[in-house]
Amino acid sequence: MSFTMYSCTLSPPNPPLLSHKNYYSDTNNYENSPTNQIHFTTLFNSSGLVISKKNKNLGSCTRNRFGAVCSLNEEKEEKTSQDENGAQFASRKIDAGLGNGGSNSSTSFLTFLCPLLKLFSAGDPSQERNYLLEETTSSLSSLARLPWGSRSQFDSLSSQQKVDPPLHLQLFEFEACPFCRRVREAITELDLSVEIYPCPKGSVRHREMVRRLGGREQFPFLVDPNTGISIYESTDIVKYLFQQYGEERSPSFCLLESTLVTGWVPTLLRAGRGMTFWENSTKEPPPRKLELFSFENNPHARIVREALCELELPYILQSVGEGSVRTKQLLDMCGSKQVPYLVDPNNGTQIGDYKKIISYLFQTYSFATT
Repeated sequence: MSFTMYSCTLSPPNPPLLSHKNYYSDTNNYENSPTNQIHFTTLFNSSGLVISKKNKNLGSCTRNRFGAVCSLNEEKEEKTSQDENGAQFASRKIDAGLGNGGSNSSTSFLTFLCPLLKLFSAGDPSQERNYLLEETTSSLSSLARLPWGSRSQFDSLSSQQKVDPPLHLQLFEFEACPFCRRVREAITELDLSVEIYPCPKGSVRHREMVRRLGGREQFPFLVDPNTGISIYESTDIVKYLFQQYGEERSPSFCLLESTLVTGWVPTLLRAGRGMTFWENSTKEPPPRKLELFSFENNPHARIVREALCELELPYILQSVGEGSVRTKQLLDMCGSKQVPYLVDPNNGTQIGDYKKIISYLFQTYSFATT
């Protein structure tokens, strides 16, 4: 079989996430900047997009070595691609299914599990909770995932050496998903600051964005505006993050494999918290994203992230695992290293107690029932 290399500049089928002003990006004029076009030109040219001669009609395609988000007029055959270094690699089959490596069956299982777990949950999330039960189940969830998502691999580097990418990575996920959890654990290990777009079941905003940007409703979904890469599949996302931002380090031992063994434990113990959109949430997001100082395996931070997911509130996740370079920033802000710590730039609110954070979120961003 012969292949022809096409070097071309293509416009993405949908505007990138960062082109949405004020809400989807903190860079108000991004959609009009030449940088926007450069990202996507670089993506298609440097990836060495290769298509068969017989494939005359090229649809929309986002290609990278870790995965693809692609629509080639319903072409589903495997294609061989070549990167700029000449390394050969085979792309995955493009089909209408949701995921690989267990995520397809897991997505179906979550669809079944979601209404079942709601029968055992505490009901209205805006009402007074049994915090003893909340802390117990969340602490057991943390024990099930030790040591993943607790510390930064960059604890030996100085704050001058560890620098975040120029633009925030953007992760579409939901708290109760074990494969999304895997990615968030990797984010803690890499000590990254990431924009989180919660996508609970019943989502009124972010799930539609994933369908429009990537072509299918599957989670987690990562958008890296620094490289123009968009990726489904948690395994591929983790490998990409470590290759791109891990300074040649590898994920901690068994991080990827452990998800299939204990990754479901927090979902079950927390009775599906952080899985479903709460119907009394405000329909419009705040003008500016909230900021949450947190690390993945902290039991109190988990409860706050669940609330953010149920309210479908986008936020900037500031990772502060053990050894994080952001520890000093947190100390300067509140005089403590304890997490979670919430900053709401829309009204200047800063809160460090997780119970008060929960109360604040539901009072401010929902029509709380009485």
